[in-house]
Order: sequence, then C-alpha cells, then structure tokens
Amino acid sequence: MTKKETNSDQLIAHIIKGIEDVKGNDIDILDLRAIDNTVCDYFVICNGTSNTQVNAIVNSVQKSVSKSLKDKPWHIEGSENAEWVLMDYVNVVVHVFQKHIREFYDIESLWGDAKITSIETKY
Repeated sequence: MTKKETNSDQLIAHIIKGIEDVKGNDIDILDLRAIDNTVCDYFVICNGTSNTQVNAIVNSVQKSVSKSLKDKPWHIEGSENAEWVLMDYVNVVVHVFQKHIREFYDIESLWGDAKITSIETKY
C-alpha cells in the first residue's frame, strides 16, 4: 500500500466517522482509481434529511478530519442552500446531499464503472 493510499484510507475513515456522528444516511464510497481521467481517487456520498442536517454533516466531517489528521478541505461548495454540498479534500471528494437532490442527480450511476462500497450505519 502506498503512502497516498494510506492517507486516503485514513481520510475516508474520519470522513465516515464525521458523517455517522450526526446520523448521515446512505453512505457510499466510489473508488474511481481504475477509471481514466478522474478528478480524484474517491467519492464519499451521503445524504441528510434537511438543510440543517446537511450542514451538520459538513461541519462534523470538517471537525473529525481536522481533529484527527490536521487537514482541512481545499474547497467547499454549496453550503449556502445546503441541498448538495461538495467538500474537496483533493484525493477524496465528499458529496453531502438532501435525499431528493441525491435521487435527482444520481451521481452513482454517472460513475457506473466505479467500485461502490456501501457503509452500514449503526442506527
């Protein structure tokens, strides 16, 4: 395992912890490494039930990653209306949706060649 993979694995673990801490739903990890010309190595996708919960997930992910890895997102987009917030950690991009917006855009199907791992939530 390369250093980059180890860093991505740790980052994903802390992202998932942040999502689970505020009861984010339907967590999927898309491994994009086998696909040519992708913008990153992984997508982590989840959804919340309201704009309040979407913002709580974003804040929880930032807190978890910052506290454990001393890392912060390179860019965050979409916080204003909190229907679809994108958090760019360079190698890992986190998409936090409201459920109906996630169903509408269905980005998992756009990346049909990606290996998808679904995370079972504990609640």
